[in-house]
Amino acid sequence: MADIKIDAKVFQERISHFVNAWKADKRSGDALFNGASSILILMGKVTEEPELYKNNAIHFPTTLMLLTLDTLYILTTQKKAKYLDQIKGGRFPVEVLVKGKDTAENEKHFIKITDAIKAAGKKLGVLTKDTSTGPFIDEWKKIYTDNCKDVEQVEIAPALSTAAFSVKDEAELRAMRSSSKACVALLTPYFLDEMSSILDQEKKIKHSALADKVYNKLEDEKFWKAVQLPNRQKLPGDFDPEQLDWVLGPIVQSGGKFDLKWQQDSDDEILHPGIIIAAMGLRYKSYCSQIARTFMVDPNKSQESNYKFLLSVHNMILKGIRDGVVVKDVYSKALGLIKSKKPELEKHFLKNVGYGIGLENKDPTLILNAKNQRTLRDGMTLVITTGFSDIQNPNPQDKNSKTYSLVLTDTVRVTAAEPVVFTGEAPVEVDATSFFFKDEDEAQPTPKKEKRDSRVGAVATKNITSTRLRSERNTAVDDDAEKRRRAHQKELSAKKQAEGLAKYAESTADQNGVEVKKFKRFESYKRDSQFPPKVRDMSIVIDQKNATIVLPVMGRPVPFHVNTIKNASKSDEGEWSFLRINFLSPGQGVGRKDDQPFEDASAHFVRSLTFRSTDGDRYADIANQIANLKREAVKKEQEKKDMEDVVEQDKLVEIRNRRPAVLDNVFIRPAMEGKRVPGKVEIHQNGLRYQSPLSTTQRVDILFSNVRHLFFQPCEHELIVIIHVHLKDPILFGKKKTKDVQFYREATDIQFDETGNRKRKYRYGDEDEFEAEQEERRRRNELDRLFKSFADKIAEAGKNEGLEVDMPLREIGFNGVPFRSNVYIQPTTECLIQITEPPFMVLTLDDIEIAHLERVQYGLKNFDLVFIFKDFSRPPAHINTIPVESLEDVKEFLDSVNIAYSEGPLNLNWSVIMKTVTADTHQFFLDGGWGFLQNDSDEENGSDEEEEESAFEISDSELDVASESSEEDSDFDSNASAEASDEAEMSDEEDGEDWDELERKAKKRDRESGLEEEDKKGVKKQKRR
Repeated sequence: MADIKIDAKVFQERISHFVNAWKADKRSGDALFNGASSILILMGKVTEEPELYKNNAIHFPTTLMLLTLDTLYILTTQKKAKYLDQIKGGRFPVEVLVKGKDTAENEKHFIKITDAIKAAGKKLGVLTKDTSTGPFIDEWKKIYTDNCKDVEQVEIAPALSTAAFSVKDEAELRAMRSSSKACVALLTPYFLDEMSSILDQEKKIKHSALADKVYNKLEDEKFWKAVQLPNRQKLPGDFDPEQLDWVLGPIVQSGGKFDLKWQQDSDDEILHPGIIIAAMGLRYKSYCSQIARTFMVDPNKSQESNYKFLLSVHNMILKGIRDGVVVKDVYSKALGLIKSKKPELEKHFLKNVGYGIGLENKDPTLILNAKNQRTLRDGMTLVITTGFSDIQNPNPQDKNSKTYSLVLTDTVRVTAAEPVVFTGEAPVEVDATSFFFKDEDEAQPTPKKEKRDSRVGAVATKNITSTRLRSERNTAVDDDAEKRRRAHQKELSAKKQAEGLAKYAESTADQNGVEVKKFKRFESYKRDSQFPPKVRDMSIVIDQKNATIVLPVMGRPVPFHVNTIKNASKSDEGEWSFLRINFLSPGQGVGRKDDQPFEDASAHFVRSLTFRSTDGDRYADIANQIANLKREAVKKEQEKKDMEDVVEQDKLVEIRNRRPAVLDNVFIRPAMEGKRVPGKVEIHQNGLRYQSPLSTTQRVDILFSNVRHLFFQPCEHELIVIIHVHLKDPILFGKKKTKDVQFYREATDIQFDETGNRKRKYRYGDEDEFEAEQEERRRRNELDRLFKSFADKIAEAGKNEGLEVDMPLREIGFNGVPFRSNVYIQPTTECLIQITEPPFMVLTLDDIEIAHLERVQYGLKNFDLVFIFKDFSRPPAHINTIPVESLEDVKEFLDSVNIAYSEGPLNLNWSVIMKTVTADTHQFFLDGGWGFLQNDSDEENGSDEEEEESAFEISDSELDVASESSEEDSDFDSNASAEASDEAEMSDEEDGEDWDELERKAKKRDRESGLEEEDKKGVKKQKRR
């Protein structure tokens, strides 16, 4: 009791308000105080479980309080009397009498109290239901009986409730609100998490054991500091958990045995997964609050319907509570709603819908029933309890589910409008209080049996499929498609140019496209006391913790942060060793580090410091330490720069009222640390969770708000089936960051050779192999169905974030090398992806500005594809070594998704080009923008069109390359090959021509194209030589 402080000002205000109400009642006819001329409040010996009645307002045990219209008398022990001195000397007189060990002296104090009672009048107001006991009470009753025979005792409880306790001031309401929030915190999340975990794991636990867990949590200070309410808010900063105490329960009921009057503690029956009721009440700074919720596990439709009706009745009662309303009207309206909507529940409805609460756990003068005539006032606090008891269950799951009860309890404050629900953060909706733990088996259609060919036995007709060889792929250019693409590409190029001019309408030039570096400040120590103790020796000290080198300069230790040091070196001259420390300063030479910014480059700088000593080994050690410290600083700076774009996600909101959708036995990429084992993916309220079976800490949470693309790739033509998530912002995966997370399962199993089994005795041929192929196909189809269904569930759960499942279009894919290996790249509706092998490639089409095809020239087997992004600071993406057979398909794809593309015969230096673009983007588009790439393409296309009219020249080296890339050996040059192809087309229409006729036609064409004249000129030149 050493920390007890009494606010004398508040005490004087409250007692003056009470006495004024008492005097006003006397003037109006003593209707409320029953004519009492004095009021006596007793507090005896405190029991282990005290009942919180109005006499608890004294707070001190073994205390007597007599209040008259003029004076307050308090008789208590000497220790308590010291604290009561704080309320003396106010406007309303307070006289404190000290009870000691001297019986005669105590008797004098009791007689003084009885004399004051008789002097005040003949009616003494008392609490008739007071159950205080103890030697102190016995002594008082004996003296009171002897000295106050003519005094009449009258009930004062209604007057205390109305004039003192029921209407709270702001300080009392704050305590009520904090008490209610503590109730909510223990119920949701703590009790809810414990209960759902027990039910989910199908553990058996007694009601009393579960209640004890909640009871003991009251003493856990860490819990109160870290707990979050359902609305994700924490308890008030000034909340003191040491002032919490239990006033009700906690009570846990299930299994058909329910007591909604809360008169029995939690029993030792096992928690039954059906209807579960949890109720509890707490006291904070002497002010009480209560809460109760009903949780339904696998409820049937009847139970859900009754709970929804209970919720509607509860909400109607809350709306009806406001200043000026008579208590009985609240109950009557609720009963009327039940009679009109569900009359069969009338007999199950509780006899009252709540009571007043505050310093008392239950105000018996403010019970909300059909008989109470009291009027509600602004500032009152009530417990609203709406419930139906012992309802018959029409579809019981077992013998413990034949009857059930439903209840909702909230602590509220009465206002002039709708009440403030202090415990409103605890959810009451059906979705939040219903739990579904039964397996939801989706009804799958029975797979149709495949028809077998009677001639082949086990061979399915599906095994005979039409395929096309790769060599049969059509590589011929479609002239009509090419013309259409050219026209469309001109439109796209003009549109891109116009958009660029509009977007960069003003000059955006920076310093030659180079990022302007900012001057950085480094602080080693804030005060002298933080220096290492070794600096007193005036020696060189390496402070690893603060990344600082302390050097003795002019007899004083001077700290230098490692980022101000360029390097350190040690040299020897004779018996002396020299340590030279070079510092960063302007104009130190050329190199990447010469652009180090300085706050004032014209200031004086120390370029270097040199120290000498005969201890060469120490200087060598110092130089090594400085080099290592410098290396660590650079490493940390680089790691910090790499993690700049990593965003810390919000917390995953887990599904508690039912089992989340789960995809089991899947692997994750990037792989987690440790042994490679399959885990499970769960869909929760706002994201996904991958849980490893090795440890509960090995898990990955992905929020829907951070997902940009969701892909499903079937296992057709692949070894794995994939659900791939591409993120908006990278997340930390272990110690590395990633923007792509993938869940997959292998589509193939180990095959066993069943040679020699019983089937082989009666079968000849390949029947077993065909059956194995059929089983493999069925298993792949089942995997595709399972993963596609789960991907759709993810999209459905994240529909508020605009999630949709995207699938790759394998038919228009192509091979290429985006990173190190040759992979198959596939377009989707919104992206161009490669998610089969890491590293993954996901290019969003909306992010692409233009595409450029490199190394597009005759005779080469492959070409390259470069994507330039709308964010010019982002480096271009390269896909190299794409087979030339895919050129037309790639062009058609780019054109179909409205991406402007160009083509050229050479690889371009894109780092230089992008520096030019970012140096002055406005000027870049004024000069024609990406037109320089289109010009190259137009020139190339123009040369192709004039190819038939111009002489074609080719060097020896290019001829070698062309000959290697051709599929057939030929003794002719490229023109002869073209002519041969023309003749091949003519040969389809004619019967055939001999060599003489072909040679005559060839000479005729040479003359027409001017080749013959050039040949003659070449002959004349040879003769002159």
